[in-house]
Amino acid sequence: MNPFVSNSAPDFKATAVMPDNSFNDAFTLSGLRGQYVVLFFYPLDFTFVCPSEILAFNKALPSFQERNCQVVGVSVDSQFTHLAWKNTAVNNGGIGDIQLPLVADLDKSISRDYGVLIPAGIALRGLFIIDKEGVIRSQVVNDLPLGRSVDEALRVLDALQFTEKYGDVCPANWKQGDAAMTPTAEGVAKYLAEHAND
Repeated sequence: MNPFVSNSAPDFKATAVMPDNSFNDAFTLSGLRGQYVVLFFYPLDFTFVCPSEILAFNKALPSFQERNCQVVGVSVDSQFTHLAWKNTAVNNGGIGDIQLPLVADLDKSISRDYGVLIPAGIALRGLFIIDKEGVIRSQVVNDLPLGRSVDEALRVLDALQFTEKYGDVCPANWKQGDAAMTPTAEGVAKYLAEHAND
């Protein structure tokens, strides 16, 4: 069954290469319960768009950590290929000493469970924002040549945490510090009247 927003994220147990380059043979999604999770899939190690995305997520890790969010990457490569890629310098096409877990989905079951596996046997660029209770709250899937926006992942995470805290909803292009909207007919009218020219 493909996951969809507002449903529980499919759990998995797999081997992950951890930030210290160790192998965790019992890495689980449920083990991250109590934190937010950005779970992103990418096609293959040692390819083209993928290292730019992973390095961008790695650079933004402090921002995710400030929001109690763990970032986890998944591809159909083995843990040994993940480690070899980490041990390859960035200027040689590697990803260097990144500090986020990379999960090995060698049997492709995780990619299949999340609905991003394609007939070529690799995953599309799926990104799932999962709340502290393990529920998928946002899902974005890009085709292979289209890199994702780390800033947008942070923006959506901010919006999720804002709505959880205050109960208001976040209109189009909302970002932290912007006015939100009370989810009533009056609230919508008030917001639109005040922001029609934004």
